[in-house]
Amino acid sequence: MIIFFVVISFLLMSLGSSWIDYLYKTPLAPLSFPDEIESRSRFRKIFLMIAIFICLSRLAEMPVLQMIYATIAAFFLLLITITDFEQYVIFDKMIVPFIVIGLLSIFQLHLSIINHLIAAFVGGFIFFVLATISNGALGGGDIKLIFVLGLWFGTSKLFSIVTTGAILGGIAALIMIITSQKDRQDVFAYGPYFCLSAIYFLLK
Repeated sequence: MIIFFVVISFLLMSLGSSWIDYLYKTPLAPLSFPDEIESRSRFRKIFLMIAIFICLSRLAEMPVLQMIYATIAAFFLLLITITDFEQYVIFDKMIVPFIVIGLLSIFQLHLSIINHLIAAFVGGFIFFVLATISNGALGGGDIKLIFVLGLWFGTSKLFSIVTTGAILGGIAALIMIITSQKDRQDVFAYGPYFCLSAIYFLLK
């Protein structure tokens, strides 16, 4: 089983990293650090490989269909974590299929479509308001991310995911300010912390 997980982790890592590289090379890709792609991605593959392996190991006891969807969710969340961390960007070309698969999972896993749609739209609207009044602290990518998290996790988990992610992001921002890696006027990527929080509750 371990060898199987290693092989699947390697294949997903290769697929995910190649997809990210492709998106970075697309015309007019909104990269924040276009001249630092290589340096900022130097730990990407090892992080992705280890993270996918851990997720597969924790999800193995789930029913097959639920495990498949949970693995897909973790995969997308890890990719979004990477692109937002490396380049402060969340690609629509990742969000759109993530939404479509999320809708499919609701029907196939017999979840409440109303509950998950309420979480998606209410969460997305709240973050739209926050983005409007935050002077750039939150962006359009964060709004779309919260929408898709609401769609996948529903109302029961979205609040916990957002709260945990905000706390983690705040702690990380404070550490970067204290260590002079950032100052108060700099842009912080909060997306990775919402994604990692979602993965935690996915594996919990």
